[in-house]
Order: sequence, then structure tokens, then C-alpha cells
Amino acid sequence: MAATMTARSLDSLIAEQEEIFLRRQPRSAELIEIAGTHLAGGATSNWQIAEPQAVWMSHGEGSKVYDVDGTEYVDMHGGYGASIAGHAHPAIVAAVSDRVRRGTHFAQPTEDAIWIAGELARRFDVPLWRYANSGTEATMDAIHLARSVTGRDLIIKVEGCYHGHHDSVQVSVLPEADEVGPRDAPVSVPGNTGIPSAIRDLVVVVPFNDVDAVARALNRNRGQVAAMILEPVMMNAGIIAPDDGYLAALKDLLHADGALLIYDEVKTGFTTGPGGITGRSGVVPDMVCLAKALGGGIAVAAIGGSAAVMSAIADGRYEQVGTFNGNPLAMAATRATLSAVLTADNYAYLDALSARLRAALEAVIAEYGFDWHVVALGAKGCVTFRREPVREFRDFLEIDARLGHLHWLMQHNGGVFLPPWGKVEQWLLSVQHTVDDVDRFARNFAAFAGAVAASH
Repeated sequence: MAATMTARSLDSLIAEQEEIFLRRQPRSAELIEIAGTHLAGGATSNWQIAEPQAVWMSHGEGSKVYDVDGTEYVDMHGGYGASIAGHAHPAIVAAVSDRVRRGTHFAQPTEDAIWIAGELARRFDVPLWRYANSGTEATMDAIHLARSVTGRDLIIKVEGCYHGHHDSVQVSVLPEADEVGPRDAPVSVPGNTGIPSAIRDLVVVVPFNDVDAVARALNRNRGQVAAMILEPVMMNAGIIAPDDGYLAALKDLLHADGALLIYDEVKTGFTTGPGGITGRSGVVPDMVCLAKALGGGIAVAAIGGSAAVMSAIADGRYEQVGTFNGNPLAMAATRATLSAVLTADNYAYLDALSARLRAALEAVIAEYGFDWHVVALGAKGCVTFRREPVREFRDFLEIDARLGHLHWLMQHNGGVFLPPWGKVEQWLLSVQHTVDDVDRFARNFAAFAGAVAASH
């Protein structure tokens, strides 16, 4: 049904909702104008600049956030996947408050770092860990480590995966359909300006869920590939699950050529389960990169690896450094998150909320006969506005982005805060969300579906 919608009717709905959106946020508009004087682009990250305007926030509590106009929202944006604890979680508030009074930076280790490393080793079955401050730093260190250990330069990367904004992975992140080249020979497209062609030449791009493509890449570059990095469940194009046997086959292929397997679990770690996709799949990579949900809202990251890989750090072949690595404030927040938030009981609660939301959305889709489907995994979920499941990035390119944008607007205007770029991003449930929160999302979705159906 959605495929028959006229461009005019959909665009009209978007324009109407954008007008409502702007009327609700006069103070955000004022701050954007003021910020432009000294903040480049009027925001602190380009990803905070959404159409029709950025939303400036005041505070958060529990499952809610409040913008500078005083409007309350159910927060299912979750800071792009970081806020699985919700806001001002008592255990994290207590841990951080105590740590602040005892010093927040020494550039020396504190005891919490030992406990956290042991807990991560238990959850991910990866023995040795180091800390960093963002997902970008984690994947950067992982790629440097892979090159250090193997003495090789090339990296295999999945088309459509985002792994941070360092040079080695700013390739084919969200390329346009007219840039990607043939399906069996993807083009390495720069993910931003300022990425030298010499860097792109070190990255071999393959589709997700295509073991044969990886085998071909290894054969063409025999003995030159240091590692393959991928999200074990793609989270930069909705949510795309790996085919049965895909991850295990990758590990076998790479190891047969002396190359390493790196999981970027910055988004999937903890949101999909206590040990991320590593724990769910049972396929343990050579390195795991974590961030986002790890710190309960405080910036922190971790890199885990096998003894063979991490020995390069221990013996000084690779210097993994950072002034704020293992920062005591971040360690206190992380320990509280792992011990008091990401518990078995809370995961069971998240699963129940997710099942309730998924069932409600599927009922709405069935009622209107749309060719959409819901994908949910742990605390994350999305609606894919396409009949067939998305198996790789090029399937995702076929989705009409306007449907995602309209859904985002109607959820926002209905009191649910979601990430912008509605075609790309997903919702996040937190341990502080309630049944009423997910039911509000479902009601807004029903209103959206009804508006789309009425526009025919």
C-alpha cells in the first residue's frame, strides 16, 4: 500500500508535521540563532542538526527528557544507544556523586578498572581489555592493533557500516545509490570530505551477509589483509541480522588467511543482551569494541581482545594510550551500570517491553495492510518500510526515507523523542521505561499509519 502513495500527499503530510514541530519549539529556534555566533553550524555535532531544526534539551529523568521549551518526551532516542539506564538512574547518580567528591582525573588507574575488565571478560569471553573514551577511539585502536599484530595494511569493511569518524573506516558509510558501483564489486566511497584516496585504497568494501564476497576479497589480496571489521548485527541501516552461519564462516575464512575478525559492538554491546552479539552468537572474535551503553550515559569505551592480540599492548609493540583512558569518573559510572543496571532481571524486563511494543506495531501494520515489518533485538528496534527483509545495505537504499522522517515527526509531536534520520536509526528502550511509555509510542505509530492510509 505504501508503495502506491503519491509524492505530493506524503510531502504534504511532512510539511504539516514540520510546521507543528516548529511551533512547539520557539526557544530551540532562539538558541540556534544565538549559538551560530560561536558554535560552528549552531550545534555541537552535525548529527544534532535535524530537519526542520535541532532540538535543544534541558534535562532528563527516568524514561523522560525535557526540551528547553519545557516539553516532556518519552525518550526513545537514548543518545544513539547510550542511555539504556535511562536518565539519573539512582545507582549511577550515587556512584558518580561519590567519585566526584574524591577526584575525577589522575591519569593513573583506579581499582574499578580491574573489576570492570573482569566483568567484560566474563560477559564476552574475551580475556584482556583496555579502555578508551568513544566508539571511534575503540575501533581506531582495534584497527591499529590488527595492523601491528599482522604486519599487514588492508582492512575489509562492510558497505553501509559506521565505525566512527577516523580515516580508516570513513569509507562507504552511507553512500548514495549512484555511487556504490556494481553489487559484486562495490566502490570504496569516501564517507566524508577530507579522506585521502590513499586511505580509501587500504579499505576493501564487501556487502553484509555475503561470505563469498569476503572469500573473493581475501583471494584477490592474499596475505595482505590485516582484519575485517563489522557490526555483527548492522545498526547503521535499520537493523540487519546476520544470516545463520555467517559470523562463524567469516572467522574461519579470515583465520585461514592469517587475518583477524573485529566486532564493532559499540551499538549492539549491551543493548542486544548482557554479552552483546558475541554472547548471543557464540562466535567470539579476535577483538570486540564497546562504548555507548557501557557507561550509563558517561563517555567511555573498551577494547577487548585475545591474549595473542593484546600481547602487542603488553609488550609495547603497540602503544594504546589516552589521557582520559580509565578515567575514574567513567570507571565509577561503568561499574554501576554493569552491576546495577545491566542485570538479568532488567534484561527480562526489557524483553517483555520489546515484545509488547512489537506486537502492538505489527497489529497496526496488519490493520492497514501495509508492506512494512518490525525488527526488534533486545532493547533496540525499528520499523522497516519495505516488504522484503533487508539483508544488506543495497536493500536498505530502496526504502523511501520520507516515511521514516514523517514517522519521526509524528512521534516527536506526539511526545516521543526518537533519533532523527528515521530511515537509518532505531529506538532504544531503557530499564526505566514503562508500559505506558511503549503504549504511547504505539498510539503515535497508529496515528502515523492512519495518516498515511488516509493520504491515498
